[in-house]
Amino acid sequence: MDDIGALEWTKRLLRWIIGLILLPICWVTTWTFLSRFSYATVHQGFWQTPEFWYFATGILLMVGWFWSGLLRDLFLYLYVLGHELTHAIFVIIHFGKVTDFHVSTSGGYITTNKTNLMIALSPYFVPFWSAVVVLAYLLGRLFFGPTPELENLLYVTVGYTWAFHMLWTLWMLPRDQPDLQEHGVFLSLIIIYLANLLVLVALLCLADAQLDSFSAFGREWIRDAATWGDMAWRWANELARTVQSRVML
Repeated sequence: MDDIGALEWTKRLLRWIIGLILLPICWVTTWTFLSRFSYATVHQGFWQTPEFWYFATGILLMVGWFWSGLLRDLFLYLYVLGHELTHAIFVIIHFGKVTDFHVSTSGGYITTNKTNLMIALSPYFVPFWSAVVVLAYLLGRLFFGPTPELENLLYVTVGYTWAFHMLWTLWMLPRDQPDLQEHGVFLSLIIIYLANLLVLVALLCLADAQLDSFSAFGREWIRDAATWGDMAWRWANELARTVQSRVML
């Protein structure tokens, strides 16, 4: 029992260490996202583009519908269905087997012979129905070609389904979620936040060329990481000198 307890304690400590390491990455990614989005909005007129307004319209429609409570059971069922399907897809990606699958408005589950961090947390950062919309769009392009109407419909529905994913995920997280407890709530929440932020970055980079490419975002991220790393190093040195001076006194 002592060995099992020591192993469990070691796992918890390791999860906390990884979570603390990821915190600066979350901060730099958030800073880079906000700075690039605000620059594109103010100086490049991103907020005036049709892509932005169709995407924002989809978000607003979903937010209004969510708060109205209309067809709540249907939307809850769709969220749980997407949640469990995402689990199942990631099990298959990791060469596992799904032997049972259950979905209802009171919850859902899958039975599988394999689990890991990605399988457990994937539904919290993969907007399943947005992925379905993108696949439908690609099929539409294949049959009808790239038309403005089809692209506008894509932006509206991606905004709608992405907001659907975010709202219901935020609604679910405070409730007792075994997926988060399996790998530590602290580490799980940090990974979920960072992954969702990266999904949003990807959507905005794809939505408009004015936000530049992923490589441009990556270059700015590196510059911001270097800047904040230098500031942290200076603060740490100053703190060390202050502590040392007081100890010597």
